[in-house]
Amino acid sequence: MDDDGGRLHRLELLSTILLAVAAVMTAWATYQSNQWRGETAIKYSKATAARIQSSAASTRAGQLTQVDIATFIQWVDAYVAGKRDLARFYRRRFRPEFEPAFDAWLATSPRTNPSAPLSPFAMPQYRVSEAAKGERLNAAAGVYADEAETATQRADNYVLAVVLLASSLFFAGISTKLRSLGQREFLLAIGWITFVATVVWLALSPVTVSV
Repeated sequence: MDDDGGRLHRLELLSTILLAVAAVMTAWATYQSNQWRGETAIKYSKATAARIQSSAASTRAGQLTQVDIATFIQWVDAYVAGKRDLARFYRRRFRPEFEPAFDAWLATSPRTNPSAPLSPFAMPQYRVSEAAKGERLNAAAGVYADEAETATQRADNYVLAVVLLASSLFFAGISTKLRSLGQREFLLAIGWITFVATVVWLALSPVTVSV
């Protein structure tokens, strides 16, 4: 009888401890799940903003390229027609980004050199900074989207942890309702094993804390 009394006391103590610590860990896992959901929203917001900025930069790049093409065509027409003043007029209106490519193209003697590039736009010196900006922003959007997916997965992991911890609470609670000490010990052991395995998993999981 004393042995049964001691077993019963230990079971009640272990059940109480498991109920307490599992409740605390459940609250922590719930908090972390909500935090990672917030991270997901933030990252997706940043990805959307970066894509919008990338689209705007790409649009500006296309517009600037059209300006370069238009002024270059006007220069060619004036130059071929022998209108030197008009050609110089358009030459002075080239965008600063276009000038290096134009100068490099002229250096290839395009009128006499059959292997010269067909236009300054085929030169490696031709760059539109807005196009590069659009590419950088698009790449950043991809990174933010990947980070959002990672945050979503971590939030889902913490939700699973909440379910496992709730199972621990269930086993701890139901074990107190049974009369058989053997059955109580069995259920409580399952509860503790589930709890310890979940805590070890959570200890290896990344956390995020915001104030």
